Amino acid sequence: MRHKVEYWIFKFILGTLRWAPRPFANALARGYVGMFDRLIPRFRRIAYRNLQIAMPGGEAARITDGLFDSIARMMVAFSRFPDIDRTNIHNWIRYEGFEHYTEAKRRGRGVLFATAHMGAWELSAFAHALLTEPMNIVVRPLDNLLIDAEVTKRRSSSGNTVIAKKDAARAILGALRKNQAVGVLVDQNVAPEEGVFVDFFNTPACSGSAFVRIAHSSKAAVIPGFALWSEAEQRYVLRFYPLLEFTGDVQIDTQLLHSCLEQVVRQYPDQWFWIHRRWKTRPAGEGSLY
Repeated sequence: MRHKVEYWIFKFILGTLRWAPRPFANALARGYVGMFDRLIPRFRRIAYRNLQIAMPGGEAARITDGLFDSIARMMVAFSRFPDIDRTNIHNWIRYEGFEHYTEAKRRGRGVLFATAHMGAWELSAFAHALLTEPMNIVVRPLDNLLIDAEVTKRRSSSGNTVIAKKDAARAILGALRKNQAVGVLVDQNVAPEEGVFVDFFNTPACSGSAFVRIAHSSKAAVIPGFALWSEAEQRYVLRFYPLLEFTGDVQIDTQLLHSCLEQVVRQYPDQWFWIHRRWKTRPAGEGSLY
């Protein structure tokens, strides 16, 4: 029953955002997110603690407010997926650094997009399928299967293939052998047995190593890519960064990946998902930061 209630709330929110005029939908989404913020204050507390760890300096409230605005913008974009196609996708997003993707495809070993919960991560893959070609996206299925089915339907509606994160290696390697692109979110905390500790904002962070190991075994090109909001343009910029040249060492290459991510987060701090307990897993003998 709880899952059914959550599903209909989810459908109601998406429906109101889809059919309202876009300026009103933006305001409505900010209202929904503001309600979420008030009803579940622990997420703001997590954001404040993360910012105290990563970027101390008294701007936690401003950055967190900006993050909630960013989530609201993405909600509006996600609600409009059924109405976005090749004729109007440019109203929502444009490329920057597309030459890096061209070079990656030329190498012929597949493309691994290293992305994050940054800006409009749902829109980035959806838009790439319309602007260039479909790709594969690796996701963790949602606990609510009703909502997960609806989200999967939207994620794949532009032609993309959704790969469940659990036991995804075979599907990823198969796509790379066909010189296809695969997008993976690499920014979340993992258990010690799933990753290695890297320096992230001057604090050890346990980071998944599967992405790097797959890159090593497949020889795929690795591109950091993020859909970042441009206030001046009032649309997103799907920015591809230069290819990362891995060394073959898991520790060194995982650090390289997260050093690149940190640079982007520092540039756009109000678009990264600070409400996730990124530094939850600690090195042996070290106490909790939360």
